Amino acid sequence: MRILVDTQCWLWMNAAPERLSRGVVRQLTAANTTLFLSAASAWEIAIKYGLGRLQLPEPPAPYVVSRLRQTRTTPLGVSLEHALRVAELPPHHRDPFDRLLVAQAQIERLPVLTADRQLGLYDIDIIDAT
Repeated sequence: MRILVDTQCWLWMNAAPERLSRGVVRQLTAANTTLFLSAASAWEIAIKYGLGRLQLPEPPAPYVVSRLRQTRTTPLGVSLEHALRVAELPPHHRDPFDRLLVAQAQIERLPVLTADRQLGLYDIDIIDAT
């Protein structure tokens, strides 16, 4: 299974895995599961850290890179196609990072692991994190 992990859930995986359901943890750690973290999520982490709205044990660059390795998560770049798809999405969600994740999920045909109920309004498959 291939899964696009939203920013919040990826941070939980690394700092507070107890916030994820046991079934989700089993799915995330299964040998046949490939996890993806969007470059948009790394950007969101960097912005929130820089604004003092996200505390990390180290700066975002070493934190994200080391945790990608630890969680066997593959980075997913943002393509021009991903960015332009955002304009076609209905206005269910105002968060630009989440809208980009939705566009990536649609184009790459990936379910999204999230605790954000608003994402379920889009034409994507959702895996409820909780």
